[in-house]
Amino acid sequence: MKKRNLRRGIAAILTAALTVLLAAAPQSAQKAQAAGRPVTITSCVISGGNVVVTATAASAPASSDGNYYICANEVYQDGPAGEIVASAPAGTSTQFTFPLNNGAANSNLMRKFIVCTKQGGGYSQVSDEHYITNPEAIATQTSARNDHGIKGILPQTIDVATFKELGVAQMVYNIYLGDIVGPSSDPAKPTIQFPYGGQVYEFNTAALAQYDGFATWCQQNGFQLTMTILNNKTAAGADLIHPLSRDGHVCPGYAMNTKEPGGTAHLKAIATFLAARYSGTDGHGKIDNWVIGNEVNARTEWYHMGSTNLELNVSEYVKAFRIFYNGIKSVNANARVYNSIDQEWGRKSNPGCFLSKAYLDRFNYYISREGNIDWGLSFHPYNSPLYDPYAWNQPSVWVKNDVSTPYITIENIDILTNYMSQPAFLAPNGSVRSISLSEIGYTSSFGEDAQAASIVYAYLMAATNPHIDAFILFRETDDAHEMESHIAQGLKNLDGSHKKAYDCYKWMGTGNQVKAEEIASGIIGQSVQYLVTNRIMQTRGGDGVVG
Repeated sequence: MKKRNLRRGIAAILTAALTVLLAAAPQSAQKAQAAGRPVTITSCVISGGNVVVTATAASAPASSDGNYYICANEVYQDGPAGEIVASAPAGTSTQFTFPLNNGAANSNLMRKFIVCTKQGGGYSQVSDEHYITNPEAIATQTSARNDHGIKGILPQTIDVATFKELGVAQMVYNIYLGDIVGPSSDPAKPTIQFPYGGQVYEFNTAALAQYDGFATWCQQNGFQLTMTILNNKTAAGADLIHPLSRDGHVCPGYAMNTKEPGGTAHLKAIATFLAARYSGTDGHGKIDNWVIGNEVNARTEWYHMGSTNLELNVSEYVKAFRIFYNGIKSVNANARVYNSIDQEWGRKSNPGCFLSKAYLDRFNYYISREGNIDWGLSFHPYNSPLYDPYAWNQPSVWVKNDVSTPYITIENIDILTNYMSQPAFLAPNGSVRSISLSEIGYTSSFGEDAQAASIVYAYLMAATNPHIDAFILFRETDDAHEMESHIAQGLKNLDGSHKKAYDCYKWMGTGNQVKAEEIASGIIGQSVQYLVTNRIMQTRGGDGVVG
């Protein structure tokens, strides 16, 4: 959400509380064709302590010595610039095996690989890049997921009674990389020394206490936790900021540094550290889902990079995503890793941003081309405009019933799930990817009735869509600053009193859901179930299956 102002004040509450409490499609079918290069890497997987790369060619390209070579590049390197890690006689089908070296300075876990030949005294690239696609093969801290319902909320306070009463199953929170790195900000909490890749990295124990507390609190109370990673600017985290983001622009999140050796190595260590700390096996709580950046297509607002070139921005983000995906999954195989885009599918409200559809298309292109993995999509289907109170009746000029729609809101969310059901977007096992509506909300600025009806309608639309795994409502209490823009999305007023939407959301997904539906239907003027069912019949072939 463009005006989101997430709280960091939970830390003090948590510290006190915890003191007291203490159909399978083969991956090769998803791979894009090589960009005119004669050799195709068809597989790049971990096997035991090794990496096994398989390459094919219609005929072996010319070379000086009749051999292929595997060059292991860091994400910022292009062409034959990295370490030569294996060789084999050139042919139409060739396999290479070399050490993974996980955790070492020459680890191959998060590198990208190309096939080269020797020509004219040097190496020449003859394949596209390819990453390891099964990092979960070496996971040692895998824990069972806490999947038990889609209903969620982005919390502002620690109030177990409220969230239990609401029947919430999921929580979303933000972690700021610039805050957690470097020496501890509290002398009483010694700095964490984390060895990785031949270096020792420092983590701020005092800053981590907030996240430790929240993750532990969620685990103790049965809430599944999704953590969104934001890259904020601090002195300790200066090397994490992409060189093209080091301007005077101010925003909550900046592009991650996938351009320089030091910053890239630091990101690798962070990904591994966070996955281990919050695997649920280390005593600091459990995070099931990780979102890499927030609304990354919103370049000037949430993932800033001083470039207006879509290809450059997406390709740099994909590199960061690969680092975090391989780092997280190599520790906890059951964790899910998501990208994040907003509702501005075909129309920009901010000229400096990118269309979310265009961004999604290019992200999927690069992932498919360089080794398909099981990424998920975090989507924010807010109304258009944000302060419009009617989720079930959006302006037809902005919310259309086909893929050309300017915006995707909950009313036409099937456009997104249909789109993600296309063969080119499927996960490596042939299934539709996990789709999380990790941020959604409706204003009461024009009356509590419209907000209550919108929440009932929206929840039903999500719950009846088999490809949606989370419906995270933003927020439980109004924010005074947002209310200046007619955005009062809380279930509670500023004074803590309950709005009509509070009970409606509480009843959704329970035996009392019919009560909420009756209230919503009275407000809308027709059956809310009819509206949802009619949408299903129109867009999902009448069988409830998208696509």
